[in-house]
Amino acid sequence: MIVLGIETSCDETAAAVVTADRRILSNVVLSQLDEHRPYGGVVPEIAARAHLDHIDRLVGQAMDEAGMGFADLSGVAATGGPGLIGGVIVGVMTAKAIAAVHGLPFLAVNHLEGHALTARLTDDVAFPYLLLLVSGGHCQLLLVEGVGRYSLLGSTIDDAVGEAFDKTAKMLDLPYPGGPSLEKAAVAGDPARYALPRPMLGRPGCDFSFSGLKTAVRHIAEAMPRPLPEREQADLAASFQAAAAESLVNRCRNAMTGLSQSHPEVRTLVVAGGVASNQTVRVALTGLCAGFGYSFTAPPPRLCTDNAAMIAWAGIERLRLGLTDGLDFAPRPRWPLDPDAVSMQPRATARHQQTAQHTPLAARS
Repeated sequence: MIVLGIETSCDETAAAVVTADRRILSNVVLSQLDEHRPYGGVVPEIAARAHLDHIDRLVGQAMDEAGMGFADLSGVAATGGPGLIGGVIVGVMTAKAIAAVHGLPFLAVNHLEGHALTARLTDDVAFPYLLLLVSGGHCQLLLVEGVGRYSLLGSTIDDAVGEAFDKTAKMLDLPYPGGPSLEKAAVAGDPARYALPRPMLGRPGCDFSFSGLKTAVRHIAEAMPRPLPEREQADLAASFQAAAAESLVNRCRNAMTGLSQSHPEVRTLVVAGGVASNQTVRVALTGLCAGFGYSFTAPPPRLCTDNAAMIAWAGIERLRLGLTDGLDFAPRPRWPLDPDAVSMQPRATARHQQTAQHTPLAARS
């Protein structure tokens, strides 16, 4: 079984070919950082046009690198949502066209499910497991019991953790994209320099909050001289990163405690999404897992950020179960993994709402 995956939900145009025995034959990703950097965030209209300009070439490149023709494929998968709707439409229509011309099954993949199942591609993680999904647009804890079987345990009531990283980086005059820049600056900093709040610490439940932490950083940063001294910049970055990691650990601890009663068979924590590539977060969660007797799994950093290999793999998982989609599938700007959960409806992320005229949609993974 071989599937072509296409990912166009935000600001990476990607195509990949993956096999059912977990071989990534190709994984091509074109970043749009240069196009969006002048605006300090993703501009939906620019993103959609860039996807349209490059998608055909990237699909061809992915097929060539895999040494495959379309006749060799078992199916074509594309991100069907959630995401910036213009980009999602480009990917879905491209996949539909390939499927229609070559008589292949079409698979509309939930972008979040792509992240959720990546650990099964890289580490063959068995169901069920606890998932911490952390990115610029999402911050959720979910019980993963199977393909399409997700139970939301907690979500952010305001900012996603990746959004908080990006906004904090901007406050510290760090370059775009903010998350990686902040992590780099924090390496030279003292994480104990500033006593920042740990939102929700000690409270019951698994919901997250990061707006208070972000505001505390803003008050400190605004009182500093400009340009920011490198030492102050590094210390505040490190202090923020430590606070964010401790907040994630606290919420995961609550989830593990609850699952020990309701689902004692769950013994693995998977962290996925862009923030999963942060080493401070990984180390903190690894320590938590050791204390609970859990296994800790995180995909390699290149598969934490948006990519098409995860979409192709999710397509394989769905194709195995016969979960194909018709060519009348409608792209979805919003698509929760657990549709029965009560939605927090957090406000749109800064990464997708830079100016009033741009329509924000939670999509960043």
